[in-house]
Amino acid sequence: MNVLIVRLGALGDIIHAVPAAAALREAFPHARIDWLVDGRHRAVADLVTCVDRSIALEGRTIAGWAAAVRTLRQVRYDWAVDFQGLLKSAVLARASGAARVAGFSIWHLREKSARPFYTDSRPREDPLQRGKPWREDPLQGGPSSQEDRLGRGRQDGEHVIRKNLGLLRTLGIDDDRIAFPLARIDSAALDAVHAMLGGDRRFALINAGAAWPNKRWLPERFGAVAAFLLEVRDLPCFVLWGPGEGPLAQAVVEASQGAARLCPPTGVTDILALCRAAALMVSGDTGPLHMATAAGTPTVSVFGPTDPARNGPWDPRDPAVSRFASCRCPYRRRCREADWCMADIPTSEVTAAVQQRLER
Repeated sequence: MNVLIVRLGALGDIIHAVPAAAALREAFPHARIDWLVDGRHRAVADLVTCVDRSIALEGRTIAGWAAAVRTLRQVRYDWAVDFQGLLKSAVLARASGAARVAGFSIWHLREKSARPFYTDSRPREDPLQRGKPWREDPLQGGPSSQEDRLGRGRQDGEHVIRKNLGLLRTLGIDDDRIAFPLARIDSAALDAVHAMLGGDRRFALINAGAAWPNKRWLPERFGAVAAFLLEVRDLPCFVLWGPGEGPLAQAVVEASQGAARLCPPTGVTDILALCRAAALMVSGDTGPLHMATAAGTPTVSVFGPTDPARNGPWDPRDPAVSRFASCRCPYRRRCREADWCMADIPTSEVTAAVQQRLER
């Protein structure tokens, strides 16, 4: 049995596909399992210990695609499983030469044009079509353009991890266990944090950045949370930052009244090591939050344009402070309204969630 996982990015979405990879390995312990991933995120896929090999899609050029397909064609895959649901991921899954290609039903695809490239799809009742005849054929029915714009495939509350596990039923795998087999690698950044703390003192992480500006809570409020953590819970804070996020992280530090410091520069392996050592992570909806939940770190998250029931921490003990129900720009990169929903989230609501989570 040879299986290809197709999940190109991004960081959090790759983490959400790891339990499905673990279920594949549990069902087929002697199979070859490869993972096709965007080259920018290969370091994440390389951490997944139940996968035999990651194959990088480098760049967005024809040459990059051709090189990836040549590599894929060296293996005769029995299955390619597209956990992304985009036209490009479906095309790559089919181009792998796999005998069968599995993907989501049209009602749960981000781009419904991907559906014709699948040989197998797990039918699910469309939540907006309950009681009406099932129509799987993309040429005969599917989400309207307005519904796509508003809901990016009309989220029905199912967590994306469960959705990914459900897709494996097309391969005869019915496993709802959530596991994250991720490698443990030494981290210079974690060593530097311990040196700054003067030992193994407990600490918290704050992540204020996000790829979408619409997901970023106000830095001064993150700073106030850091001040609370030090004063009330005796937890000094370190602020994570990625490319282009230095000024944002510095603004959190400056608003923290000395309670927070900048993390050293970090890569993916450093973030995972820091999460495993941290007592708490406070973050918006972004990759480091999902790495923290995969590491088993207690989290408190702040959500606006995305639904925590679908995208948030999977552990019910991790509270998500959300304004998704009142958001007028769901699943948009930028807010287009005068009243931004995340500005309505006060510091006090987040610190109350912190107390609740740490007391658990």
